[in-house]
Amino acid sequence: MIKVLVSGYLGRMGTQVVKAVTQSADMQVVAGFDRNCTAGSVLFNGEEIALAFSDLEQALLSTQPDVMVDFTVPTAVEANLRIALPTGVDCVVGTTGLDREALEELVGLAPEGACLFYAPNFTTGAVLMMHFAKIAACFFPDAEVIEFHHNGKADAPSGTAINTAQSIAEERVKANLVSLSPGRETELVGREGARGASVQGIPVHSIRSDGYVAHQEVVFGSPGQTLTIRHDSIDRSSYMPGVLLAIRSVRDYQGLVVGLENLMRI
Repeated sequence: MIKVLVSGYLGRMGTQVVKAVTQSADMQVVAGFDRNCTAGSVLFNGEEIALAFSDLEQALLSTQPDVMVDFTVPTAVEANLRIALPTGVDCVVGTTGLDREALEELVGLAPEGACLFYAPNFTTGAVLMMHFAKIAACFFPDAEVIEFHHNGKADAPSGTAINTAQSIAEERVKANLVSLSPGRETELVGREGARGASVQGIPVHSIRSDGYVAHQEVVFGSPGQTLTIRHDSIDRSSYMPGVLLAIRSVRDYQGLVVGLENLMRI
């Protein structure tokens, strides 16, 4: 039985993680951590299933979890990992906002054998979208990323959009492709940002609005044709198969592992 501590268990994603773990026969929630926690128990379907803590260090010491899953906010995740990783607990992180340099510094705090698994997106469909985009990048000189999220998302661009753009850029360098799309030099004075953010030369556009959950499309172009690859998460339950896969797999790895594709073996 895999013992799981859910960091940010009161949040939108945290509640989904509690539900998914509780409904899985091979794992259980042993603790919930949230800085806004006031109750002493984690509830599921009205029943107390685990202890709840507002202090992460106390939660780790009291419950000795095998894996900590963190879906909090960018301003909190680094502090959480600085507390958790030195204890040797494997960490599965879905909170975006940490760059590669920060992740490598943080995993250095963990003892040998522990793993920090980080994924910009836990939906299997989104991982496949990024995989397909990486393949297409070699055949199209133009590429742009458009991502759509709810108003409550704490970062822009999304981690998925950044990861997608970086992968496309790396493949285009290998293929000696140069973008034909107009860049920032075409923006009108006083209207800077019209072409979106530039991530390694790939324009990335972020839309925030009620009605969206998580959506992304990658638009490729070449003379006479376009190709659009799109993925839609219409409910946060779409993240759970990837989260459960990470919880089950993280103990087989050590050090820093970035991306669900490593566990999906694509």
